[in-house]
Amino acid sequence: MNWNSYIKNYQSYLKIERGLSKNTIANYTFDIERLCQFLNENEIGISPIKITEETVQQFVYHVSKEVNARSQARIISGLKSFFNYLIFEDYRTDSPLSLTETPKIGRKLPDTLSLIDIDRMIAVIDLSSNEGERNRAMLETLYGCGLRVSELISLKISDLFFDEGFIKITGKGNKQRFVPIGNTTQKYIEIYKNTKRNFLNIQKGHEDTLFLNRRGKMLTRAMLFTIIKNLAIAIDLNKVISPHTFRHSFATHLLENGADLRSIQLMLGHESITTTEIYVHLNRKHLVEIMNTFHPRR
Repeated sequence: MNWNSYIKNYQSYLKIERGLSKNTIANYTFDIERLCQFLNENEIGISPIKITEETVQQFVYHVSKEVNARSQARIISGLKSFFNYLIFEDYRTDSPLSLTETPKIGRKLPDTLSLIDIDRMIAVIDLSSNEGERNRAMLETLYGCGLRVSELISLKISDLFFDEGFIKITGKGNKQRFVPIGNTTQKYIEIYKNTKRNFLNIQKGHEDTLFLNRRGKMLTRAMLFTIIKNLAIAIDLNKVISPHTFRHSFATHLLENGADLRSIQLMLGHESITTTEIYVHLNRKHLVEIMNTFHPRR
């Protein structure tokens, strides 16, 4: 088999055995394809079964001159996963990256928005435009429920359980969770549904999708990024943000107002609480206040 055959088998493994999403599988595959490109450019004809530690080290050295330490660590991690899969399937007996060290990188704290900035961004949305009510409802849902981009654009009407105060989210690896949704967010979703969405020419296959573009189809990730970028420019926000910034703000504001880490983990859909613990680093002063308020030895 050539590289493409092994990559396709690996993709099937990631999808079926590990239940990863299309976006995650694409990211894993990109790292392998980058190695293949390096081999082709240097006329190195070798299969993934025969590739040596020396050749992979040459690639890692090549990459280190082009990307930062964080990106380099991600590429090495992706390749290690691929070669560990080959070992698991008995294609190889060892990994050519077994002795490769990942660059030391500090934990990057996520950017957040203040409640004032979030309110300002929502306030500048042009509600007279065809997409205004939709955009307001989307931002309220991003911040009010702490969703990922993919979770927001794939949200379905049948996932809304407003009477119970929850929405059903399908997250990474198709894992489902129920997230509380507040009355304010519910109100803006209902306004969008009743005043704008119901009058769209909804395309076949998108009847149950909540947030639609002007052609009646599901929004793309790129469109959501563009909407938020333009709103940030409109309020002269002096920081680079993305839809994920609203998710970070959701978690940070909950923590600052006394929510426990386990509850935040469940709402965010983090498999490990270690991932959620990054928010502890955002406001140590607030944690001191919590200690002084709630600890019996205060």
